[in-house]
Amino acid sequence: MRWLALIALLPTGVAAQETPRVLSLGGAVTEIVYALGAGEALVGRDQTSTYPAQAEALLDVGYVRRLSPEGILSVDPTLILAEAGAGPAETVTLMEGAGVPWITIPGGYDADTVPAKVHAVADALGLQEQGDALAAELTQQLADAQAAAPDQPLKVMFVMSLQAGRVMAAGQDTAANGMITLAGAQNAITSFDGYKQLTDEAILTAAPDVILMMAQAGDHAVTNADLQAHPALGATPAAQNEAVIRMDGMYLLGFGPRTPAAIRDLSARLSALQPEAG
Repeated sequence: MRWLALIALLPTGVAAQETPRVLSLGGAVTEIVYALGAGEALVGRDQTSTYPAQAEALLDVGYVRRLSPEGILSVDPTLILAEAGAGPAETVTLMEGAGVPWITIPGGYDADTVPAKVHAVADALGLQEQGDALAAELTQQLADAQAAAPDQPLKVMFVMSLQAGRVMAAGQDTAANGMITLAGAQNAITSFDGYKQLTDEAILTAAPDVILMMAQAGDHAVTNADLQAHPALGATPAAQNEAVIRMDGMYLLGFGPRTPAAIRDLSARLSALQPEAG
């Protein structure tokens, strides 16, 4: 009954409106909409959509994986563009059942992911020509960035979080692994897919040359001293040499229009650390 009441809140005839009211869910999706020149169609965003700066003026409907129907309905969308994994499933089902088009933009963690996302967003917005041009431009930028990234014999551990002594790190089949590979280095963690907590033994065995982290502030910030104080991380070459790289999370892991620049940035910073890491 709650779902029926929410559906009743939807305006009638939204599908017939000529100008779409687009809700973008996912930082990379939002960046692509703006890169296509369609930012004026946006009426809302999720918490991860903070770039470009004008996106922050849009109504925030919540975290991309914990969306409520009420939050979505508050912006009265006629089209929802969502990154893979947006949800929960019951919210997606409700919106689809209410007749609001929910288009999932494909994900992935390699160079082909970015142009594929661009084409998907452009097709949804009816901007195929602009999408073709942007995808071609980004494909060339990605190729150039990869060509400029030297193969670097560095083992990089991406630390997602360090809380109460527990280290959450990125394995294979993750955005972090994809970016480490594109920048010419190697993921120090090869024994599992996804993000998992590491034992002290696993950290010592991985022996990363470099630790890569998202730049965070406040209570979530992890300093070099925090890394060195950890009984296992502190014994790694990365912590001992203070070979630590911090980058904005969406810039590094978003696989959107800024990914070519992020590859160049990460590759350059890895290269600068080679004497210390070696």
